[in-house]
Amino acid sequence: MFLCAILGCMDSEDKLQLLGTYDASYDVEGRPRTVRRPPLGQKNGPGGIFYADVSGGRCVPLLRVLMTNVCENDCRYCAINCHRQIRRTSFQPEELARTFMEMWQRRLVTGLFLSSGVAGGAAKTAERMLTTVEILRQRERFSGYIHLKLMPGQPADYIERAVALADRVSVNLEAATAEHLARIAPRKSYGLLLPPMEEVRRLQQRYPGQLRAGQITQLVVGAAGESDQQIMETSQGLYDRLAMRRVYYSAYQPVCGEELAPPVPPLRQHRLYQADWLLRFYGFRFPELPFEPGGSLPRDVDPKAAWALLHPERFPLEVNRATYDELLRVPGIGPVSARRILQLRSAHAFGDLKELARLGVAVKRACQFVLLDGRYLGDRRLLAQPRAVGDPFDGLRAGLDPVQLSLWSDNVQALAPAVA
Repeated sequence: MFLCAILGCMDSEDKLQLLGTYDASYDVEGRPRTVRRPPLGQKNGPGGIFYADVSGGRCVPLLRVLMTNVCENDCRYCAINCHRQIRRTSFQPEELARTFMEMWQRRLVTGLFLSSGVAGGAAKTAERMLTTVEILRQRERFSGYIHLKLMPGQPADYIERAVALADRVSVNLEAATAEHLARIAPRKSYGLLLPPMEEVRRLQQRYPGQLRAGQITQLVVGAAGESDQQIMETSQGLYDRLAMRRVYYSAYQPVCGEELAPPVPPLRQHRLYQADWLLRFYGFRFPELPFEPGGSLPRDVDPKAAWALLHPERFPLEVNRATYDELLRVPGIGPVSARRILQLRSAHAFGDLKELARLGVAVKRACQFVLLDGRYLGDRRLLAQPRAVGDPFDGLRAGLDPVQLSLWSDNVQALAPAVA
């Protein structure tokens, strides 16, 4: 009764400020570097407006909001777990649907990302979220983007309703193994988290026209002591078994004064995203990824360049005869520039690095690994440098820019995955 009195004392704007500005460091949608910012000309926008980067370099505003920040779980990395001393509140379905439509009509947002704490059990929480989305789809005729979180343990028919209503659904797996999950989320288990993901996959196969933005998940990085190698092995399994659209990697940062582990540096998260791109877009498989002793991805050079340094038998590669898959393995050549090379070389043999640069190739990196019309234009002194014992990546690091090319633009200097 006391809790209900607290929840009822806030108006919708107050709730939006609280439930739309929660610490979502571990609930990522968009690029790792994306931040929430107010619309142009508006000093302080309504709470919950989150600017997500999508393919083509566009940036779209979403209302990212919790149904409630009341939660029965005790996930130790989460700012709203049941032990936190924070202000709690909830939206009612009609109230949240009305709030979203007002923001959409004012063109403050283009879509909705709805998550929630677990209050009153998974089924009750999921029912309130589904009711909100049903109001938007069926009564308000909203046809735009909706990402809906699934509550672990919610009934299978609720999952089917979610898949029919949303563009994207997700359950956060949180940790690379069941043992690591037990360390940071005592009330969760793989036995609770994997079944809804598997049910979503079955529904995707049964109804291929639904869920156009697919299913995603997320792993918290560094809170439980897992290695990069364990993380990427899990990701490969999710892509293979569940046709996961994306795995997100969230660098652990202590919340509410509880430190499970040292804060994870952004570079580690960045390297995981780069390795993930190799799996999804560059034709790599998990066993090919380069790991240092202890299971870490190299920090001083990106994973693609590290792989190339471990395979000198593959290089230098003749650009004018290489296949698309071979070109993708060259540091400095991305999907866009590889396609451009194939399109143009039938009428023109490439013989100059400037020609490759005009196609988007990062020639400072690529020149060490390619031949142009039989000529090697890289620095042979770099190739001849001795490598330190136990460090196969030493020697060429100084000559390589440690940035992996983006899928959407060959000149983007930070990894930029799409969200929809």
